[in-house]
Amino acid sequence: MLNEAAVNHVYLAQGNTDLRKSIDGLAALVQQEFELDPFSPNLFVFCNRQRDKLKILYWDQNGFWLYYRRLERGKFQWPSVQSKSIPLKITRRQLNWLLDGLSLEQKQAHSEVMARTFI
Repeated sequence: MLNEAAVNHVYLAQGNTDLRKSIDGLAALVQQEFELDPFSPNLFVFCNRQRDKLKILYWDQNGFWLYYRRLERGKFQWPSVQSKSIPLKITRRQLNWLLDGLSLEQKQAHSEVMARTFI
């Protein structure tokens, strides 16, 4: 399954994506339009026009994982389009919010603490 420790970054494809695309089509999109390496240890997240389906592309050592999520009710809080050719870089925490139906900007979430000492 997905080894979260090995994931460097999470990239959202802005706007909608034709989710009829398979692994090869999504990997080509990452490489040609985003100018990123689909074989890098990153998650690439795509959403359909109705905002009720997601696909996540991930390379794992010797093959691709393609995760698919379909909501039976509701929609994903997909961010508005700023530039379709530039993916939006988010944290894994923000991805979890998105998958839970929340927006990427959680005003009530605890802020991240970068503690370096123990008292």
